Amino acid sequence: MARSEEASSKTHYICQTYLGAQSASAQGGLKVDKLIEYSTASAAEERAERECRLQNCIGADAYMLIEDTDSGEVSLPVFLARHGTVPEVDAF
Repeated sequence: MARSEEASSKTHYICQTYLGAQSASAQGGLKVDKLIEYSTASAAEERAERECRLQNCIGADAYMLIEDTDSGEVSLPVFLARHGTVPEVDAF
């Protein structure tokens, strides 16, 4: 990747947690609770694992996205870790 191409993209590492939801609009009975961004993949993975152990959390994902900072387009998520009850991959 050329240096100018590196500068035009940014990688985001995300931990996203889920709660159970009774709403018909919720994906598979899940509701997003927290969405926390980290600077490293391992930090997002570790947080997802810890969050999933909490009593009110039924699932947690750690994933990465690549953002094209010139256009604002964002890639599909690449899952790093999935714990507990989480949405189907097709839901993203």
